[in-house]
Amino acid sequence: MASVTSLAATVNQRVADALSAALPEAGAADPLLRRSDRADFQANGLLALAKKLGGNPRELAGKVVDAIGADGLLKDVEVSGPGFLNITVADTAITGTLAARAADDRLGVPYADAPGTTIIDYAQPNVAKEMHVGHLRSAVIGDALRNMLDFTGEKTIGRHHIGDWGTQFGMLIQYLIENPDQLAPAADIDGEQAMSNLNRVYKASRAVFDSDEEFKERARKRVVALQSGDRQTLDLWQRFVDESKIYFYSVFEKLDMEIRDEEIVGESAYNDMMAETARMLEESGVAVRSEGALVVFFDDIKGKDDKPVPLIVQKADGGFGYAASDLSAIRNRVFDLRATTLLYVVDVRQSLHFRMVFETARRAGWLNDEVKAHNMGYGTVLGADGKPFKTRAGETVRLEDLLDEAVQRAAEVVREKAQDLTEDEIQERAAQVGIGAVKYADLSTSPSRDYKFDLDQMVSLNGDTSVYLQYAYARIQSILRKAGATEPAAHLELELAPAERALGLHLDAFGDTVAEAAAEYAPHKLAAYLYQLASLYTTFYDQCPVLKADTPQQVENRLFLCDLTARTLHRGMALLGIRTPERL
Repeated sequence: MASVTSLAATVNQRVADALSAALPEAGAADPLLRRSDRADFQANGLLALAKKLGGNPRELAGKVVDAIGADGLLKDVEVSGPGFLNITVADTAITGTLAARAADDRLGVPYADAPGTTIIDYAQPNVAKEMHVGHLRSAVIGDALRNMLDFTGEKTIGRHHIGDWGTQFGMLIQYLIENPDQLAPAADIDGEQAMSNLNRVYKASRAVFDSDEEFKERARKRVVALQSGDRQTLDLWQRFVDESKIYFYSVFEKLDMEIRDEEIVGESAYNDMMAETARMLEESGVAVRSEGALVVFFDDIKGKDDKPVPLIVQKADGGFGYAASDLSAIRNRVFDLRATTLLYVVDVRQSLHFRMVFETARRAGWLNDEVKAHNMGYGTVLGADGKPFKTRAGETVRLEDLLDEAVQRAAEVVREKAQDLTEDEIQERAAQVGIGAVKYADLSTSPSRDYKFDLDQMVSLNGDTSVYLQYAYARIQSILRKAGATEPAAHLELELAPAERALGLHLDAFGDTVAEAAAEYAPHKLAAYLYQLASLYTTFYDQCPVLKADTPQQVENRLFLCDLTARTLHRGMALLGIRTPERL
């Protein structure tokens, strides 16, 4: 079905038409409509318009009110203050629009005007290394963005640019050649065993590498063998990658995220492209030779000595680094995958690197007005002390440990509230609540900001937490079950109580909010909307009896508001990658 136009958009158009009719000399003027505490909406555009036309804003506002006219949409329009328009929508318009949303599987969320293909680079762990708290944000933010973009009609392709290439693999592979019994076959182990194996091999090889110069030299030669495609070396490298993937999948499964194997495309995938990338940049003059290295300079990027800081495409010894693989990845994503947008969800500390990479790609003609790149730089996860989150011993927190503790804390909350749940059901809910709590704490913060990791607050039933939202959803499901055979139904003839109106107007904003949050890559805006929705529902629940309402029609109408609220919470939370248990 066609998308449902929000009341805000309908009212905005009505006022804009009245502006044009009453003040034709103003042309196409924006009413500057927004939600208001004094009415349903307030139009502020007449103040700027009066200044432009040299008129009295209250007089101009009066002409616009006369031109708006009366119908079933607006209940009241009055001039306020120096020339604002306070606009109240008719109850029938609110209920009617909500009924249209309820009839739409998408709840009125529009498709993007010109959808394209977005490559999302997110969730980038490193082969043979444990995932830590620093890997959390890229995975959670990237997954939510992908859900939102998919839902608004964009074609998304995931890319997990894992660290699977470079010097450390010479060390690991050489050690494995000399100690072939140290790595178990990947098919025989689970995620925890895989990481245990990899940790053991990494620590053992690092110890030998640091203490044995002859081994160090053999390891360096093994890097050359890897890069040149030696079969034995590649086979052993593949074992490290395969065992690491088992571990990755176990962690992402705990995060309740789907990671597709074909989308794990690490640095190694671009190895064969890097020499050509360097040649293309040098022949086009984008990159130049400096002290034997191939580099790109930027006038506005300088170091402490005021000398230009270059992007190094190829080192003086002929080796390639991150810039070469990132630029090769752009070529692949633009020309082979036909991307129209490249979206990178990476640590904000890499912002300068990607700024230089994107500018280099623009100079080369790989990025342009039709193909854009955006760096979604995210902030740091902090501990309660406001410093980067560490263990008491000062070590980086393992991601698995953090997620396990979140589930354990959530189990305590669920067990306290559980009335008719078995222990297995409690554990199932605990996983949904605990992982949801971690995700929501991340997503409810603007991605560019740091945030404090506080599990006690995250699993609280009070405040801006996913548990508060999940509890609101579960409460509604309980009401709908108790309603028995009484079905939710919209009754346009009913007058709405203030709490019903507030809830209804917020429900009507869901489509616009999702569209805006997806277009701006702003999952925190959707999270804020959902928290306000749960808060408004709590007020409605407290002030408006549902099953004990005055008339059968009012019972059905309030059940309708409950049902639409639950569906909106469920859909919105799903877009953020968070589950909504039917019972808590």
